[in-house]
Amino acid sequence: MSTLKNALKSAAIAIALPVMAGEAHATSVAKGANVVGSQKVTFISGDVRMAGNLYLPVEYDRSKKYPAIVVAHPWGGVKEQTSGLYAQQLAKKGFVTLAFDASHHGESGGKPRDLEDPAERVQDIRSAVGYLASLAEVDASRIGAMGVCAGGGYALNEAQTDLRVKAVAGVVAYDIGDATRNGIEGLPVSASDRQKLLEHVAAQLNKEAAGAPVLVQQLLPPREEVNAATPQFIREATEYYLTPRGAHPNARNRYVVTTPGLHIAYYPLEHMELISPRPVLLIAGENAETRKFSEAAFSKSLQPKELMIVPGASHFDLYDQPEYVNPAVEKLAEFFGKNL
Repeated sequence: MSTLKNALKSAAIAIALPVMAGEAHATSVAKGANVVGSQKVTFISGDVRMAGNLYLPVEYDRSKKYPAIVVAHPWGGVKEQTSGLYAQQLAKKGFVTLAFDASHHGESGGKPRDLEDPAERVQDIRSAVGYLASLAEVDASRIGAMGVCAGGGYALNEAQTDLRVKAVAGVVAYDIGDATRNGIEGLPVSASDRQKLLEHVAAQLNKEAAGAPVLVQQLLPPREEVNAATPQFIREATEYYLTPRGAHPNARNRYVVTTPGLHIAYYPLEHMELISPRPVLLIAGENAETRKFSEAAFSKSLQPKELMIVPGASHFDLYDQPEYVNPAVEKLAEFFGKNL
């Protein structure tokens, strides 16, 4: 399975869906400057040193305490991409925001590299909440969380058992467990597919137990291999993540091939009712193949809850396209402004 196309043929559908993309690089500014910028920060999650960009509100005032939001990136992404874009835009709306690299990704620590472990991703968000709560400029009683794609699924899952998160949102939320078990629109997974995937994972785990190195392979196929027969979701992913539109050198377009074995038994949306009476916001694209996950999360949530469907938007449109991102940001700012 040297490319995503081969991975799909082997039924590793969930391997096919991480992201590699989407935000202009942040401009570093001094604390307190009247422009949105980032401070590079570090914090600890478990035994891993995490790297993040902390964004400050416009006209930041050192004497004030601000509501704050943790922003989690998609599977395979890094903080300089779509999560950083949302973090910057929400900082412009008056929030302290934190976009960070997940364990095993980007500038954060963790080995092996490119590992996608749902338990660690949830712990990363939990640790990021604690980091924000420790800052003098943050009101620890007014912290929210959100994420994009898989980051949205992780944020929704983390909030179920973390009462410090006073409001939570998912943008094109991606249930990495259900996607691995059943696929998404246009990329279905059968029972036979799941069995083949688990057999592949088991064989590789035995090789690694016997001393072979951790197997890390390419995620998305090279753009020259993408054609009209390629599923639309994959075409959009490569058009976005493997071009200057969203590519970043720290997003390596690689995955540890055994990680889908961790995903199959993961049910991030199973206990959405535990978030209530804290509010939930789901934002999905009208034409997104992942829309079902936002609708499932909404149906499993108790009040207060909101579901926003962005007309005409695909999954990847909500990563960076202004005509779709801007209304999403406005809704997020209204939601967090009301509830933090």
